[in-house]
Amino acid sequence: MGEIVAINVPSVEREAARDLVRARDAVCGDLMRARHRLSKLQLRHGIVYYGGKPWTGSHDVWLRAQRRGALFATPGLGLAFDTAYDTVLATLARRDRLDAAITAMAAASAFTPVVCRLGCLRGVATLTAFGLAVEIGDWYRLTGSSIGAYLGLVPTESSSGDSRSRGSITKTGNGHARRLLIEAAWHHRPPFRTERELRRRQDAASPAARDRGQRANRRLHARWAAFDARLKLPVVANTAIARELAGWCWSLAVLDD
Repeated sequence: MGEIVAINVPSVEREAARDLVRARDAVCGDLMRARHRLSKLQLRHGIVYYGGKPWTGSHDVWLRAQRRGALFATPGLGLAFDTAYDTVLATLARRDRLDAAITAMAAASAFTPVVCRLGCLRGVATLTAFGLAVEIGDWYRLTGSSIGAYLGLVPTESSSGDSRSRGSITKTGNGHARRLLIEAAWHHRPPFRTERELRRRQDAASPAARDRGQRANRRLHARWAAFDARLKLPVVANTAIARELAGWCWSLAVLDD
């Protein structure tokens, strides 16, 4: 009756790579919580950083200077600060080790061709491309029109008779891949420029992949501009961009070089 649908059984190598990517996601969550604990400890004592973006080199110098101040010279408070700060440094080192391992695996593994082609898109650098490659795995079981539903990026629908009401996205399927696409979609909002890092990734891909990536980048930014002109809510617009970005990722993943 044609009702049996084949499923993709992941290999041992793909499972290991996926565990590596998800381990990095967990460490990123730990790093965010560790940074929050440190910043809130300072905020409780009225210490606020105004020198620019936090968690940069200059911010780290500022943090070390605060530790040498009179406030954190108090034994109990100083120990609390040292514990929070050391946790941030240790977690950051763990994330960097995982980043290095993912970068090495992305450069020499069965996922390298897909990672290379996906890198032609804005916002899809090595870590994001590798995460999408290992989370989705077999791209050929999907299509450009079905991958959005597979990742839960299509709106819910409630129908009764002639009435039809659509709500938020379904959020079914692989939440890790959906989050990567949502984050990557924000990169298409600024004006399109071929930056040095993007050019480096495109040079490593085939001419066909570069051409398709360029067309995708221009179209996605044009759609962002149209949404902004209509005063569309940015989070809603970004979800629509992520849904179309998923289709472009599928197009590049199955591209025959």
